[in-house]
Amino acid sequence: MASIRPRKNKNGEITSYQIRVFKGTAPDGTELKPYTASFKPDPNKTDRQNEKALNKFVVEFEEKCKSGLAADNRQTFAEYAEYVLALKERQGAKHRTLVRYRELLKVINEHIGFMKLADIRPQHLNSLYDQLLKSGSRRTEDLASPKTDIKAYLKKHKLTQAELSRRSGVPATSITSTIKGRSVKISTAEKLCKALDVPITKLFTVISDNRPLSNKTVTEHHRLISTILSQADKEMLIPFNPARKATPPKVVRGEVNYFQIEDVERIRDSLEQEPIKWRTLAHLLLISGARRGEIVGLKWDVIDWKNNRIHICRTILYAADIGIYEDTTKTAESDRFITLPPETMELLKEYRKWYLMQARNYGDQWHDTNYMFFQEKTGNVGKPMNPDSVNDWLERFSERYGLPHINPHAFRHTMASVLYFNNVDSISISKRLGHSKVSTTTDIYSHIMKEADKKSAECIANVILRPRSDGQKKAE
Repeated sequence: MASIRPRKNKNGEITSYQIRVFKGTAPDGTELKPYTASFKPDPNKTDRQNEKALNKFVVEFEEKCKSGLAADNRQTFAEYAEYVLALKERQGAKHRTLVRYRELLKVINEHIGFMKLADIRPQHLNSLYDQLLKSGSRRTEDLASPKTDIKAYLKKHKLTQAELSRRSGVPATSITSTIKGRSVKISTAEKLCKALDVPITKLFTVISDNRPLSNKTVTEHHRLISTILSQADKEMLIPFNPARKATPPKVVRGEVNYFQIEDVERIRDSLEQEPIKWRTLAHLLLISGARRGEIVGLKWDVIDWKNNRIHICRTILYAADIGIYEDTTKTAESDRFITLPPETMELLKEYRKWYLMQARNYGDQWHDTNYMFFQEKTGNVGKPMNPDSVNDWLERFSERYGLPHINPHAFRHTMASVLYFNNVDSISISKRLGHSKVSTTTDIYSHIMKEADKKSAECIANVILRPRSDGQKKAE
C-alpha cells in the first residue's frame, strides 16, 4: 500500500506529493529504503481533477514497483556499489577480488560516490579518468627510506633485531628489509622509531609518491564502474550504462620479461648450491610455468608419480585482513595437470625424503598440513608459506650469485618463450599456463611469437631455399 505525503510551501499551499511504496526487508530483517516518487499538481486544473490524476499516478507507480520497473533514483553510486559488492560476494567472487574492488572504490567514491545513479553521465567518468592520470592521484601510503646504518645503530645501542621486533610489533622480515637499506611504509618506520624513542627524521627520509596512476590502473577503475553500472542497467535503475560511452585510457601491453638460455643455465647451476626446499620450488616454477601461489599451494597428494605430472587445483594467497589462506585456482581453466620431465620427478623424490625427515625432526612442533613447501618459523612449522616470501628469497638468491633480477612470473614467461621458440602451438601453451582463453596467451606473448616466427622463417629458408654444400650432401 502506498503512502502519500503532501509538501507545502510557506503559505501552506500544496506544491507536490511524495509517494512511498514499501520495498521489503533485507536478509538481516532491516527495512529496505522504500520506492519513492513525486507528483506535482497542475495549477491549471481543478482540485478534483488533480486528485483524480494523483490517484491514477499512485496506482500506476505501485504497479511498476510490484513488477520491478520502478527506478530507485535516490540511490547514490556509493550506496549502490556496496549492494553490488555484496551481490558479488554471495555469487562466490574471490576474496582477493573483493579486496581490490574496495581499494578502487575508495578513489572512485571520492569523485562520483555522492552522485545519484541516474545523474551519472559519460563526461563525469571521463573527468574522473583525467584526474587519475594527473600527478598526486595515488592513495598509497608514503614510504620511509633509511638514511643511516640501522644495523650499526642497533649494535651501538646493544639492541637485537628480535628485541626491536618485540618492542615495536614490526615483523622481523620488515626489520631485515630496513637493515638492508630498503624503503618501508611510513607507518612501519614510525613504529620502529617509537620503539627506539627517536624522531623519524633521525633515521629515515620520508618519500611521497606523486606519480600519476598508470593507464592500466585507471582502466581497472573504469571496469569496476562499468560492472556496477551494468548491474544498475540490468535492474532497470538507469536507462543505460554510461561507462559504455565513456573513454578510458588505452592500455598498451608491455613486452614480457623472460630469461635468455644462457641466463637460465646460470640460474640452474646456481640453484645446485642452494637448500633443497628452495632449489625444488624454483625448479618447479621454471619447468611448470605455474604461478607462484599455485606452486606454494601444492600438496603431496597432487603428484601423479605414475604419469609424471602434477595437478594444479589450489592456490595460496595472502590478504592483510585474513593473512595466508587457501583458495581455488584463478579460473576454472587454471585447474589443470602439468606433465613434468623425468629429471624433475627425480628431484621431487629426493625432496620428498628430505621433507619426511624434517617432519620427524620437528616432532610435536610440526603442523601436518601436507603442503610441500612450508614455513620454518617457530610455531608455524609445516604451515603454508606466504607467497611473498618466494619473491623475497629469489631477490636474495639473484643478489648472491650476481644474476639478473628474478621474480616468479619471469620463470613463467621464460617457459612460455622456450615452448614458442621450439614451435609448440598456442593452444598447448595456453593449457599449460592455465589461461582461460587462448587469446589471452597470444596477447601476452605476441612479441615472442613474432620472434619465434622469424626463426621459423630462417629454418624454412635453410631447408628449402638455400643450396647445401657438397660437404653437407656427402655427410647425409
